[in-house]
Amino acid sequence: MLFRLLEIGADRLSGRAIFASECVVDGAQLMPREFSRSQRLGAQMQRSLSELLRFETKDPGLADVSLTGVELSRDLSVAKIYFSLLNPDDDPQPAIEGLQRASGFLRRKLAAILTVRNVPELRFVHDDSIARAAAMSRLIDTANEPRQPE
Repeated sequence: MLFRLLEIGADRLSGRAIFASECVVDGAQLMPREFSRSQRLGAQMQRSLSELLRFETKDPGLADVSLTGVELSRDLSVAKIYFSLLNPDDDPQPAIEGLQRASGFLRRKLAAILTVRNVPELRFVHDDSIARAAAMSRLIDTANEPRQPE
């Protein structure tokens, strides 16, 4: 396998050359990877954690939890896992506490699933974008209602 750097242009501000990597195997050119390793690992972690939460945790407080995203640090040592609740009006604090209690179990199960040397530390963050989107939609609906003539 041979990796080559190709000059694809120059940065307008600094004038430095911009390079892209190209992978060549047995004379055939392969496309560069579309996503970084942290994005691929994050997507795999989100799928695996969703299944683990749904089928293997016994905490009833985690039944309404839905994972919305995973962000990994550059060194893949910390994973921020964003979650939302099926009922956006519920208090997220019991779910955060339940997820923190289950983090050791989830991390151990992830170690068996993922092909990484070190499983990232799991940090859970409530994602309230669904509730904000619903509130914004209500505001738009009230603004679009026809006005009553006086």
